[in-house]
Amino acid sequence: MVSPVRRCSRTACARPAVATLTYVYADSTAVLGPLATYAEPHCYDLCAEHSERLTAPRGWEVVRLAIDSAAARPSGDDLEALADAVREAARTPPRP
Repeated sequence: MVSPVRRCSRTACARPAVATLTYVYADSTAVLGPLATYAEPHCYDLCAEHSERLTAPRGWEVVRLAIDSAAARPSGDDLEALADAVREAARTPPRP
């Protein structure tokens, strides 16, 4: 039987996932937000420890959306919130 709890995507980590990481390659942006409603093939679910320690490659921006670790289930607006964060990051002028 498959467990209904999604696990951290990091190798050898079996902790429950609390956040979803999405990369927007065109904008050199990593977006870390609440656990998405559904597991997506190009997103990475992370546990609390790995989401706190997340760093991005040099020259990339990390957008961190508020993560409520006490929430029992993700809301239906998670993917929309991630998309809004990516749009906002794309509007920000690049740093010199």
